[in-house]
Amino acid sequence: MMVRRRVLSVVLVLGLLAAPLAAEAQPAGTVYRVGVLFSGSRQSSMALIRALEEGLREHGYAEGRNLNIEHRFAESRADRVPRLAAELATLNVDVVVTSVDRWAVAVRQAAAHIPIVMTTAEDPVGAGLVTSLAHPGGYVTGVTIVAGPEIYGKNLELLEEILLKGARIAILFNPDSLINARYLNAIQEAARTLDVTLIPIGVRRVEDFEPAFARMKREHAAGFVVLGEPLFGSSRRRLADLAVRSGLASIGPHRYYVDTGGLLSYGANQPDLWRRGATFVDRILKGAKPAALPVEQPTKFELVVNLKTAKALGLRIPPSVLARADVVIQ
Repeated sequence: MMVRRRVLSVVLVLGLLAAPLAAEAQPAGTVYRVGVLFSGSRQSSMALIRALEEGLREHGYAEGRNLNIEHRFAESRADRVPRLAAELATLNVDVVVTSVDRWAVAVRQAAAHIPIVMTTAEDPVGAGLVTSLAHPGGYVTGVTIVAGPEIYGKNLELLEEILLKGARIAILFNPDSLINARYLNAIQEAARTLDVTLIPIGVRRVEDFEPAFARMKREHAAGFVVLGEPLFGSSRRRLADLAVRSGLASIGPHRYYVDTGGLLSYGANQPDLWRRGATFVDRILKGAKPAALPVEQPTKFELVVNLKTAKALGLRIPPSVLARADVVIQ
């Protein structure tokens, strides 16, 4: 009799432990639909596509089996985002994954009640997307791309370290971006501490790149800092080519600037953020409310140096910078 009671107790305990798992299990035969909105082209977004899909596979999702992914690409055209967001809304997707605040705002305007996961949020509180990082309180959650605007002061410091003392440094920013204004303020504060002369240059569209570089040369800039901005990210190869052609050192906030020919980058690992975004997608598909999922901040940062570009520019990267680099591209 005692043995039977013990066996029954074990069965009950195991049943209680398994209950939460069963509650989170996907209903058999369910095929979810996830919309993904990219700011650039399919080609320029491939690393992010792979990172998101890897993250989803880690949670048991496979396209064509229990998941359909609807990709949309803005092709570096901000004016296309509202239309693409509306298009995803009409497909009755279960969740939309996107990058920065402005894209999330466009999705929310198109479909107020579809859960949204941001992978590279800039200032979701300031954009009115969440009440706070700890308590989003609505239909939007995800991951931020910057721990704070101060990281751009670090970018300026790194670039200044490889240039001649007193070198003039340009700042490439989008005047239409509210978060770029915050980044610019942070970098201007750092410039005062470093005693660096800045040349802020606003760029709103791809057609503005050539005039921007012509102005850098006229104002005798030795290099430039690229602020976080979808336009610049999706046009990174062109920016890198223009930089080398103009003889300008550059630093961007993400590794892909260096992978496509930029000189330096320092910031959060962007594919890692998209992979982490898959965790939010998984929890939402299993029934969690975005309002209850705290927005996370980046934890993985990296300094990347391109020695091939340094050679093309005739620059010597100081050993102090190389010693701190996480990745050196030969």
